[in-house]
Amino acid sequence: MGIVHGTTDPKFESVREQLEKNLNVGDDVGASVAVFQRGELVVDIWGGFQDAEKTVPWERDTLVNVWSTTKTMTFLAALMLADRGELDFHAKVSTYWPEFAQANKTDVLVRHIMGHTAGLSGFGEPMAPEDLADWERCVGILARQEPWWTPGTASGYHAVTQGYLIGEIVRRITGTTIGDFFRSEVANVLDADFHIGLPESEEGRVSYVIPPEPLDFSSVPRDSITYRTFSSPPLDATMPRHRWWRAAEIPAANGHGNAHSVALVQQIITNRGEANGHRFYAEKTGDAIFESQAHGVDLALGTETHFGMGYGLSSATVPIGPSACYWGGYGGSIIVMDQASGLTVAYMMNLMRESLTQDTRGATFALNAALASLG
Repeated sequence: MGIVHGTTDPKFESVREQLEKNLNVGDDVGASVAVFQRGELVVDIWGGFQDAEKTVPWERDTLVNVWSTTKTMTFLAALMLADRGELDFHAKVSTYWPEFAQANKTDVLVRHIMGHTAGLSGFGEPMAPEDLADWERCVGILARQEPWWTPGTASGYHAVTQGYLIGEIVRRITGTTIGDFFRSEVANVLDADFHIGLPESEEGRVSYVIPPEPLDFSSVPRDSITYRTFSSPPLDATMPRHRWWRAAEIPAANGHGNAHSVALVQQIITNRGEANGHRFYAEKTGDAIFESQAHGVDLALGTETHFGMGYGLSSATVPIGPSACYWGGYGGSIIVMDQASGLTVAYMMNLMRESLTQDTRGATFALNAALASLG
């Protein structure tokens, strides 16, 4: 029987029951769930095991690679710089990164990068997995690369490239890496145990993700946006097992944390710029999140998506309501923020599912939390 540890407000007992069920039936091996409501931590639970062999218990401070949930930390960094007047989402990227203007990208705007509409959803040059640890190589390729479609006309999920694009803008503005900026300006302020670039001192707490079957692109045309996005380098769920991956700053994909740390940070979005008595941006700055950047069939994912300023917004496929935003990671992790209900719901786990878009485990926790909040 799965044993769930941690604390749960009685009103949210259904969330604990769901995690226990997942662990018992094998839908999860190890996982954590956290829920904040208007600044109060109402669910902070974890259970299961760190390893597929089920020999090492998942602890309160266990860390796991959360894949694209990491992107939400880069969105927050951009919002903070916008609030300070140092970044304009409607300005040209070349305003901050002059070399970016080459190869027909003069008119690409920051908001195009935030909303996955910049036409740079993958690397246009051959990449080995280890190249993702070479920041200069990655941003250099993107600077000299032509867009794969007309920027601003459609979204194509910038699966890995978005982190380098936002990260380089942050670096040009602040003079520091996005991992360092996030650590000093957010994580240290909130005492949030989340890392973009994992220090070697924290290695002993890592649960390696349990990879799903590899994504099959054999039937996908090689000249398609989908194939080009996910083939250079190929998306490989075993990468987090390597120290080079965990140590690097890969801001769209290699963040390490747990449900508590992700929810602790992202409640800033729910609370319109504030968390734990600290204000990170003015309320009006956060309105940009809900400015629709693209809504339709995504050129890379092939499914309906609705992107605001970075975060995903409500759509027919993800009906979270007009006051909510979200994003998740390859394999199943997810974070949902609803400003109307004051709920921030995070689910982080190690057992990955095959689909990039159709795993419903995290959505079930969000739904349970929403229903519980209504009594």
